[in-house]
Amino acid sequence: MKDYINVIGGGLAGCEAAYQIAKRGIKVKLYEMKPIKFSPAHTNENLAEIVCSNSFKSNLLTNACGLLKEELRMLDSLLIKCADKCKVPAGQALAVDREEFSKLVTKEIESNSNIEIIKGEVSKIPEDEITIIATGPLTSENLSNEILKLSGQEKLFFYDAQAPIVTKESIDMTKAFTADRYGKGESDYINCPMTKQEYEAFYKELVNAEKVTLHDFEKGGLFEGCMPIEEMARRGSQTLTYGPLKPVGFGKLGDVYAVVQLRQDNKEGTLYNLVGFQTNLKFGEQKRVFSMIPALHDAEFVKYGVMHRNTFINSPELLDATYNLKGTKIFFAGQISGVEGYVESIASGLVSALNAVAMFNNSNSIVFSKETIIGALADYISNEHEDFQPMNANFGLFNTEKRFKSKQEKYEFYAQRSINKIKELTNN
Repeated sequence: MKDYINVIGGGLAGCEAAYQIAKRGIKVKLYEMKPIKFSPAHTNENLAEIVCSNSFKSNLLTNACGLLKEELRMLDSLLIKCADKCKVPAGQALAVDREEFSKLVTKEIESNSNIEIIKGEVSKIPEDEITIIATGPLTSENLSNEILKLSGQEKLFFYDAQAPIVTKESIDMTKAFTADRYGKGESDYINCPMTKQEYEAFYKELVNAEKVTLHDFEKGGLFEGCMPIEEMARRGSQTLTYGPLKPVGFGKLGDVYAVVQLRQDNKEGTLYNLVGFQTNLKFGEQKRVFSMIPALHDAEFVKYGVMHRNTFINSPELLDATYNLKGTKIFFAGQISGVEGYVESIASGLVSALNAVAMFNNSNSIVFSKETIIGALADYISNEHEDFQPMNANFGLFNTEKRFKSKQEKYEFYAQRSINKIKELTNN
């Protein structure tokens, strides 16, 4: 076996992975194609470049992403440590000076004697060496082709087209019913009916809602195989009622004019996605417009719909809960693995690194408890889904039979339970 571990990609996940491996006394070869080659979204030569928002989201422990950051702090995450040092005023959120953050991470990685940074594009994956692939949502074409050889043509996706996801407990079941269209199934779907008047009001707001502006590299027939619901609606007011919202197959429904179907999104049955609601609407607009569906008037959206350029693998078929490509020495981390968000990518880099080290040392794998956000995300991306799409941190990933007086009490319980689980791990 080689005396080093490869990490391909110098973004958030890759830098975290390299640091976690190096601090355990193992040499790392960190490959980064900048500045030899840039993706369409990257502009500077530093590692861990942030190309979108400078926010790492909430710092509150009663917020899933806030709890995830605290888990990472307890596990000595380099990237969260750097983010804390580069923070700028943002209320209860952790926002960073993006330039200072990237510079600090680069300095830390470059000064680590166990890490060798190799500049240039990787065009071949060394399958006989322990390797973490953390190349992000804009993986180069050459490396994408290599990943295809590992994973299979049908298991690599280049465009992220996903519908919003809501928590089951926030759906008003007095205004919804469970059934499968034409009785073909076991009443797995939650159906949200609308009258003609309700539908027409919904339709008017849908076609006039504000959309996200796409990057130039995302334009040009990008979503021909998966039409955004607002674009479908613009073809005519009846397009949806003869399409994903058709009110047929449920028997007599009285004055029901349209039916929105929700499909279970995780095995615990705590999350449901809006079937056929892939969208380019801004997040605030999604909340406003989709909450006009009567059963969703108070829905808790744990993930909004998106349609953008995003290379990711079909992780439930390919990866286990350690982010290992089953039966190989290859690990995936970051958004290419099926997690979404800065902090989530950092977490996946940490988990993949710990398990790459375990493989290097011929020791047992480290699987995080599903009662932590880190473990719940790893469990989500490695378990079967009917239509897998990338996921970010949210409390809907947790499942408990315990009853709570309020959401605040529930989230406080989740936070304390998670912190205790991480303490158990770090004390062993």
